[in-house]
Amino acid sequence: MAVKDPILKRCRYLGISPMVMGINKKSNRNPGANVRHKVSEYGMQLKEKQKVKFIYGVEERQFRGYYEEAERMRGKTGDNMLSLLERRLDNVVFRLGLAQTRFACRQIVSHRQITVNGKSVDVRSYLVNVGDVIAVKESKQKKEMFSDVKSFRVIVPKWLEFDAEKLTGKVVALPKRDDIDVDIQEHLIIELYSK
Repeated sequence: MAVKDPILKRCRYLGISPMVMGINKKSNRNPGANVRHKVSEYGMQLKEKQKVKFIYGVEERQFRGYYEEAERMRGKTGDNMLSLLERRLDNVVFRLGLAQTRFACRQIVSHRQITVNGKSVDVRSYLVNVGDVIAVKESKQKKEMFSDVKSFRVIVPKWLEFDAEKLTGKVVALPKRDDIDVDIQEHLIIELYSK
């Protein structure tokens, strides 16, 4: 997949590393280097929301839905929201290392190449639960893109298990805030939505 400049520019603007998106290309500037003026509190909150939406590939309406669901759950709203986003099937496929970029993971799911508990799922926003087994369809495992996975090792988060030989992963726990390795200040998003 060709790397497009707008993705790198967007990463730079939001102050995130392209590696978060699975792109292994260095930008010629530091993340966030183009900030030339003082940003208001609202501006910081908005930018943080845009960053999270960009990373997880979620539109505003859907993102608002995650916030509202997280608010109804027990515990901290910010932690709950990030846990819901981490449990999205496209994100789980990325975390398992079944594709190198988040965009590719979204396509893999949309093209019905992934199964959850033996059933084909093509909904990127499908939320996985503890005990769910995520696998590449048997008929698709011989594809070149998946043969690379067996040799390419990814650090899988502790809430997931992965068998590279069988191309299957299992959700062993729900993701906690500590399991999310992206620099996100979720309290800014909660402040923005709670106004």
